Amino acid sequence: MHTDTERCVRAVRSKDARFDGWFFTAVLTTGIYCRPSCPVVPPKPENMVFHPSAAACQQAGFRACKRCRPDTSPGSPEWNRRADLVARAMRLIADGVVDREGVPGLATRLGYSTRQVERQLLAELGAGPLALARAQRAQTARLLVETTALPMAQIAFAAGFSSIRTFNDTVREVFALSPSDLRARAPKKNPRPTPGALSLRLPFRAPLNPDNLFGHLAATAVPGVEEWRDGAYRRTLRLPYGHGIVALTPRPDHIACRLTLSDLRDLPVAISRCRRLLDLDADPVAVDDQLRTDPVLAPLVDKAPGRRVPRTVDEAEFAVRAVLGQQVSTAAARTHAARLVTAHGESVDDPEGGLTHLFPSPGALAAVDPETLAMPRTRRATFTTLVRRLADGDLHLGVESDWPEARARLLALPGFGPWTADVIAMRALGDPDAFLPTDLGVRRAARELGLPSTPAALTARAAAWRPWRAYAVQYLWATDSHPINFLPV
Repeated sequence: MHTDTERCVRAVRSKDARFDGWFFTAVLTTGIYCRPSCPVVPPKPENMVFHPSAAACQQAGFRACKRCRPDTSPGSPEWNRRADLVARAMRLIADGVVDREGVPGLATRLGYSTRQVERQLLAELGAGPLALARAQRAQTARLLVETTALPMAQIAFAAGFSSIRTFNDTVREVFALSPSDLRARAPKKNPRPTPGALSLRLPFRAPLNPDNLFGHLAATAVPGVEEWRDGAYRRTLRLPYGHGIVALTPRPDHIACRLTLSDLRDLPVAISRCRRLLDLDADPVAVDDQLRTDPVLAPLVDKAPGRRVPRTVDEAEFAVRAVLGQQVSTAAARTHAARLVTAHGESVDDPEGGLTHLFPSPGALAAVDPETLAMPRTRRATFTTLVRRLADGDLHLGVESDWPEARARLLALPGFGPWTADVIAMRALGDPDAFLPTDLGVRRAARELGLPSTPAALTARAAAWRPWRAYAVQYLWATDSHPINFLPV
């Protein structure tokens, strides 16, 4: 979008927050870059240039605006709806792969050469993987500086910087303030007594309907791993350097996020996974406008716009839970999962009580005796095949997955039909166009609304909903009185 100057100027003049994250405005006369909704008086069009990323602005020598804080805007929805090289690379960078494995590690995961990855990112985003990762480190550093009382040296290494000098230089270059000045300008808060505990605000594009989003997560919560408490969804997180516990609370203009981490280096990854879990980088206006073109869906969208697709923080975990939920009720699936958690999950200490374990890793589940599983023999075979493939690395489900290829690999496994593969594609892999024509709830809703109820006919009708069929599923499910559709009291 940043190449459409006229459209960008209109968005800046109208201070349209829907475009935050789509592009960034750099002002030639001040050397500052802003989000489109910046509250200051818009500059003259001839003084504005537009960039596709904060990293591109920083590489061009611009520093972040102190009023609108463009580094904290929602991420571009492009990376959620696409599965090409650039989108997969951006999801991996957000997950901290460049900081942990370097650019060669990023390229290896994508199956391309380092040169190809750098060339594609530069062409579309105006910045290479190192610059994009640097921008993310700067944002993490600012967050730690402003929300904790940690020493600057500890913050530097927690944010992923290799030295304190690099940390200081980057913060000054990006924000035109020293780390100490950033801390002095931050609103004063009472320090939290628990080491590693952080309170954050996760932005999103309005509207956001929390009912089905948090209702689904709470209704399917696995005891010990997840819970709904005091208006917040809480769960444990398995992270690259340790583990964490997050509490997510819906607010009118943001999601309140409270994180407790065993290692602060996991902060950017934890934030990325929480945003992915709640589908916060989606563009609800584009989704709802497309679905409203169908006269059957239009009343459902108008009644409760802004539905998101509840996703996951761990793709392998969700795949296992999808198998456990085959042809059983939500309550039965939770019971099966809770037994596995108690027997094979790693214990964690929850300062608030209630959460006790991490969900078992594929390696731990691969060692489970199938005879101890209280499920039909055919489903045992499906379960054991899945976890062994995941543990051996023969099957990889991650943010970098190619959606059609991953779906084909899942369908090749014994016991995997279209429903299981598609629900994993929708909620674990993040495919916004995944569709569940054989799902009981979808077919029931289709009959009540006068839509075709056979899978083939419904799939043909749903072609008009593309590329947002996963969101259409949420609106269809919402016609039922199942607890997944309601925000817990």
